[in-house]
This record gives sequence, C-alpha cells and structure tokens, in this order.
Amino acid sequence: MNPFKAFQVARLPSIRFGSGTFDQTPDAILDFGRHALLVTGRHSLQATPRWPRLLQALADNGIEWHQVTVEGEPSPELVDQAVEQHRDKAIDVVVGIGGGSVLDAAKAIAGLLKTGGKVLDHLEGVGKGLPYAGPAVPFIAIPTTAGTGSEATKNAVLSRHGPDGFKKSFRDEKLVAAVAIVDPSLLDSCPKELIAANGMDAFTQLLESYVSLRASPFTDALATSGMQAFRDGFWQAWKPDDPMAQKGYQKLAYASLCSGITLAQCGLGSVHGLASPLGAFFPIPHGVVCGTLVAAATRANIEALREREPNGPALRKYAEAGLLLGGQMYRSECDAQDGLMDLLDEWTERLQLPRLSAFGMTENDIGRVVANCRGGSMQTNPLALTDEELGRLLRTRL
Repeated sequence: MNPFKAFQVARLPSIRFGSGTFDQTPDAILDFGRHALLVTGRHSLQATPRWPRLLQALADNGIEWHQVTVEGEPSPELVDQAVEQHRDKAIDVVVGIGGGSVLDAAKAIAGLLKTGGKVLDHLEGVGKGLPYAGPAVPFIAIPTTAGTGSEATKNAVLSRHGPDGFKKSFRDEKLVAAVAIVDPSLLDSCPKELIAANGMDAFTQLLESYVSLRASPFTDALATSGMQAFRDGFWQAWKPDDPMAQKGYQKLAYASLCSGITLAQCGLGSVHGLASPLGAFFPIPHGVVCGTLVAAATRANIEALREREPNGPALRKYAEAGLLLGGQMYRSECDAQDGLMDLLDEWTERLQLPRLSAFGMTENDIGRVVANCRGGSMQTNPLALTDEELGRLLRTRL
C-alpha cells in the first residue's frame, strides 16, 4: 500500500494553545468587532474567578456582550430560540466557552444568525436536507474540557432525547471556528468524573481516526502524537491532587485538540457510530459512551480483522498503538494487539466507567441501537461489523 496516497486537509481554525491563552479572549474578539454573543454553560465558568475577570476585560476594551447558556446537550430548539433572540443585535462574533455541548451550540448559532434559518433546514438525516450556503458569523471556540475536540471540527452535534430521539450533525466547513483558544489551565475546574469521560472520548477519537479507512500520513502523525500525549498526561490530570496535574492538563488538552483535527479530516469508527443512537435513546453522556465502549469495540474490530482481513493495514496500526500505549516490547504484532486490548480493559475497570444498563438500556434495546448506528462514523470503521458482532459488543457492556 502506498503510504502517501492522495489526501486533503480540510479547513482548520487559527489555534492559540497554552496556559494563560484564555486572557487573549478580548483581543481575539476585537479582531472581528465590539459586539459579542457569549455562549456558556449554566454554572461551571461563572463559578470561577475567570468569569468576573473576563467581564471586566470586556468592559475595559469597550466590548458589548449578550449571553446564551446551555445546560446538557443542545437541542435544535435551543439553537433556534437563541438565533431568534439575537439575530437583530448586530452580533460581530460568537464566543463559545465550555465543553463540547456548549461549543456545538455556539457553532450552530453562529451559522444561523445571519441566515435566519432553522437548524432542521440543514440537520443531517432528520432535517430538510437543504445545503448550507452561509454566511456564518465568526466563531471563537474556547474549550473548558478536554474531550470532544469540537474547537477544530465543522460539526455541531444536536440532540433530541426519547424513544424517537436523534443525535445528528449540522455540518459545513463554513462553521469551523475562526479562532480556537485552547488553555489547558481551564481544566482545573473539571471534576474527576468529567476528566475521565471526556479524556476517554479524546482517546477514542485518536484511536478510531488512526485506524480509519480515510486515515492519511497527516492524520496518522497527529493521532500518534495525541495518543502519546494522552498516555503521558491523562492519569496525572485524572488525579487533581497530583503535583503533576497541571502538566497533565497540558498534555490532555493537546491530545483532545489533536483528536478534533484528526476526526475532522478522516472520520471515526464503531464507537461513535453506536454513540449516536445510544445518546439519542438514553441519557448517556457522550464521553461515558466512548469510555465504556472503546475496549469492547477495539476487541470486536481486531477479532473481525483477524478473521476477515488479516493482512489489512488496520491490524498493523492496532499493534503500533499497543506498542505506543503499553510501554513495552512484544514478540509479535498479534501480541501487541492483545496487549492493547488488555490495556483498554484495564483502563475501563480502573476508571469504573458505568455500564449501559445504568442508563436504562436492556437486552431488548440492542436491536434498535444496532439498526440506527450505521451513520457516518461507521462508514470509516476499518471494516464493516455485522449486526451480530455489534450486538455482542453492546452486550458485553450492558
């Protein structure tokens, strides 16, 4: 196989990475104007000294602002309501400050403020299917968690929960943030459980993009770099009383950023394919879905590849990931793959990640989840898993 087959790199934001970069927010806003819409979570940022400091800096720079708060995963209705409330306020720039849900909401709001359209005009699979022509209001993404990588993607993931629920993307390159401010020190306000779930989301995105059918030398380099940073920083960040926690935050924030870039360029795999219906039908946070499924999904992929595509590139890549993450040498690629599967099982147990049944899923729901999982992410899994294989995967985490 030619490792340098043709590939392309989709649009990326201007990235400002490093501890203390949050203080550059007013300067970033002023590059676009003096009227900002701040999209935040309901409590986490406001409970820290950073919030009053930011508001004072905005006032000092003559920046007028309005605010939208997001609690939980954003719905089309939340986005449409925010657009209706603020479309006549001459907003120059939308600033999303929060976790992946906040950034996705802000991204969608920025996309619709000028067009005045509705989310369901463009939402994949459940909307009208109209192409998005833009223009979007400039968007500044400031993640306060390390997991989704939304600051680097063109996707705004929106949900409606319940038996007829969905979790779908409003997706276009015009929605990519103009600027991403990635300040690792913002992670110091994240509880341990959030670090665990979001960190495993970032890791899953790195591993899935590494073995993706659309992977390239460009994404491989970033995925490898991100997995190395995750390996070296996650456990430090997971223990906030660790004297090395701040360095852990830096490595984890970098890993998350890399995961957002790689998923935007080459897609993901079976974990994220299953995450879409699981997140729609049950109240399962996205990071928890990824963390609780990644070991089982990796095992399912490796076993299926050994049986059906033993000479495929994905098996070699799983072995390379085993070497990178395990920190030891193996006698063969097969041993390295086994080491990777055992390591991911160990992580799942160490983090005490909840099983799917904790959120109300039962054996009777497996068929419905499998029937609704073959969206975009499944298309780039290293091979097509059968319904039986997917059902067995889910069953191991009930």
